[in-house]
Amino acid sequence: MTAPQDKLAESLAVLKKLQDQGIVAIQTKNMTRTHRERLVKSGFIKEVMKGWYIPARPEDPAGESTAWYASFWGFCGDYLESRFGDQWCLSPEQSLSLHGGNWNVPGQLLVRSPKGGNKPVALLHETSMLDLRLNLPDRNDMEIRENLRMMTLPAALISCAPGYFSNQAVEARAALSMISDASEILHRLLEGGHSTVAGRLAGAFRNMGKDGIADNIIGAMRAAGYSITENDPFEEKPVVIFSGRDLSPHVNRMRMLWAEMRGTVLKTFPQAPVASQTVDEYLKHVDEIYLTDAYHSLSIEGYRVSEELIERVRSGSWDPQAHRKDKEYADALAARGYWQAFQAVKKSLAKILNQNPPGEVVSKDHSIWYRELFAPGVSAGLIGASDLAGYRNQPVYIRKSMHIPPRWEAVRDLMPAFFSLLKDEKEPAVKAVLGHFFFVYIHPYIDGNGRMGRFLMNAMLAGGGYPWTVIPLETRNDYMAALEEASVRKNIEPFSGFLAGLVQKG
Repeated sequence: MTAPQDKLAESLAVLKKLQDQGIVAIQTKNMTRTHRERLVKSGFIKEVMKGWYIPARPEDPAGESTAWYASFWGFCGDYLESRFGDQWCLSPEQSLSLHGGNWNVPGQLLVRSPKGGNKPVALLHETSMLDLRLNLPDRNDMEIRENLRMMTLPAALISCAPGYFSNQAVEARAALSMISDASEILHRLLEGGHSTVAGRLAGAFRNMGKDGIADNIIGAMRAAGYSITENDPFEEKPVVIFSGRDLSPHVNRMRMLWAEMRGTVLKTFPQAPVASQTVDEYLKHVDEIYLTDAYHSLSIEGYRVSEELIERVRSGSWDPQAHRKDKEYADALAARGYWQAFQAVKKSLAKILNQNPPGEVVSKDHSIWYRELFAPGVSAGLIGASDLAGYRNQPVYIRKSMHIPPRWEAVRDLMPAFFSLLKDEKEPAVKAVLGHFFFVYIHPYIDGNGRMGRFLMNAMLAGGGYPWTVIPLETRNDYMAALEEASVRKNIEPFSGFLAGLVQKG
């Protein structure tokens, strides 16, 4: 008789084979009923809709959304391909978001297909898919990216609804900023006789300061005999200047959001206090708050630590090699790393309090903080030293979040631009709030981003004379919800207000 664990191993082997083939949306036809029921019962797959499943983790609690958000795009691509073959593509608006590097999970995914049913398909965690019965664009106007059929950038700009430019101005400008020359879009405008669209796009490019592209569109359309009226589809002028050299939509989106959000921060955050402490007094207070800060920051990340454990680790009376089998082993390594990183942050604070520019200091020192944060794991052989060299080189997902951090390739452009914004910003409150937010929005590391973001926030607060501020564990839900609101809906007010309340209490 085959043991239960051997039966499960057989089912897991079937699941692994599907995953090795790149299959995310698992259909009933992909495995036998016996394997499917066994994997559902053991928590290795979960049902999305009748007959469709995704891989999951048995340790995830009921209602956990992380597996779904991480699988969303792969599932949708597999599902649509199975249902429509090659007769589908994403809507122009969704195509533009993806071209611009925004892979956040939408509440409803809009899809075009001649076979569409014009009815929403309910998915997990209040998401859905709506396949509209519409003709597809020309094959030359479609491309496949990450197993998703989408419109090319020029085709999507021509086909998107006029209201997209005002309703999703940041996304629209991020997409437009990727066009470096009118020729990329002109031949489609001319072939389709899109005189109204040409006038709208010319107005959009001129709004962004790309007068050369706007003039070329107008001139070429008129030379071809079309009557064209330029029309600016945006409601306002952009808050940033777009350089013809910087075509990264990730960087342009971040610059636009920073400029838009800073006004909200200044309205909701208290004025910087008048300096009343010496450098030594400030650092002494930081030392005194360490136990509290470490307990709450580590607990927010899911580590089980006590003030007693933190104190033992700090004092060096805990030998990790002697306790490799203890359940507190990983927690203690994290606590020791936090202590070491905290000492590095204090050195940075001393520089800042001695009038060195905060943005410059953190730009140079943050990699040291990160190495110290995980140095105990390297010493214990749990992390390779090479894993601490630079930013991540693989995808990363945030638990329970619809925000999908930028692809790792984009991080190389985003981090220098992020620190440039931090250095150029004059207001300490904006440095603290947006510094924390955009750091975790980018998620430049595989792990430790939350701790690093809070260190960065406090370094910026110190530069403005604000006190070191602890984010309490009991406020974790409000904290994460505010970050989610800013990341997914571009609304920074809840996060700024949340931090302002904590700073005022301090």
